[in-house]
Amino acid sequence: MTSADFGPTDFEQRKSDHIRLSLSAQMEASGGSGFDQLQLIHEALPEIDFADIQVRGETLGLQVATPFLISSMTAGHKDAPILNWRLAKAASDHGWLMGVGSQRRELFDSLAGQEWLNLRKAVPNVRLLGNLGLSQVIQTSLDKIKSLVENLQAVAMVVHTNPLQECLQPEGTPQFKDGLKSLERLARNLNVPVILKETGCGFSGKTLKRLNEIGLAAVDVSGFGGTHWGRIEGARAKNTDVRAEASVTFANWGVGTVECLTTALELKPNYEVWASGGVRSGLDAAKALAIGANVVGFAQPALKAAVLGEAELNQWMRQIEFELKTAMFCTGVSSLLELKSQKVWQWHKV
Repeated sequence: MTSADFGPTDFEQRKSDHIRLSLSAQMEASGGSGFDQLQLIHEALPEIDFADIQVRGETLGLQVATPFLISSMTAGHKDAPILNWRLAKAASDHGWLMGVGSQRRELFDSLAGQEWLNLRKAVPNVRLLGNLGLSQVIQTSLDKIKSLVENLQAVAMVVHTNPLQECLQPEGTPQFKDGLKSLERLARNLNVPVILKETGCGFSGKTLKRLNEIGLAAVDVSGFGGTHWGRIEGARAKNTDVRAEASVTFANWGVGTVECLTTALELKPNYEVWASGGVRSGLDAAKALAIGANVVGFAQPALKAAVLGEAELNQWMRQIEFELKTAMFCTGVSSLLELKSQKVWQWHKV
């Protein structure tokens, strides 16, 4: 099925379903991320002041106030504009990057891009990342993808790869042939950095090696342990559909986030390694950064806070930032560079 086979109403319903289901605990692959297997090493004599801790960093050639990303989530339905405004405003105020929901609708709906124009006018300083699925990248011209970047004024383009979700989604497009070649074409020719992201199933070592020479700026491992889109699509499928039963079979499919991270970093890749997938606290983020991640992404927790309201979202972001700084203080480091270079972590001793 292609985008031409369903209309705006069907598209909007699917996106609304995604938001509703992603907030359900049953869609969470809790405990599989691997963060509980890592322990930061306590320093009882930090020899620093808490006020001196800095979480500034650099990614994609940009100086950033924090290493945090609101991961790609929501677009294309009636509630998206207010949610994206809240997320963008908070991201701008706190110095977080923000990924937008899939721009797929813009490929067949000429009015869809207005949402981003309105958002840009309301929050001009937010650093946005574009977003398009790999199966759409394969079928879309470079010029069209460039227009998506320009319309959003994106600082980078995220390509999401989601084979399990596409298999289980009733409207899915599981056409991934020539995906690697299409990714390389995009990475070599787009005028902004290209980031490849999974959607909760992670990457194997074999795949990470294949990505090393194609010009990607970053890989967001987005491993197993957080929202599981196979479960979500199964919940959307009718009980008589084979996808519903298959989603139960594949409910624990994926590679854990920490395993993805350590595997990727052992390769000493040419791309930045970003961490998302089951990151649920500033302490989880600190562990990911200590291993060597450049950026840490949050999706479901940010969405949950944004649904409650602007104040709740800002409070949640302050909480994440405070927890990261607390972890740094209690390991005796005052910068992200020190956090990564001083080996302040160990595998949890049972």
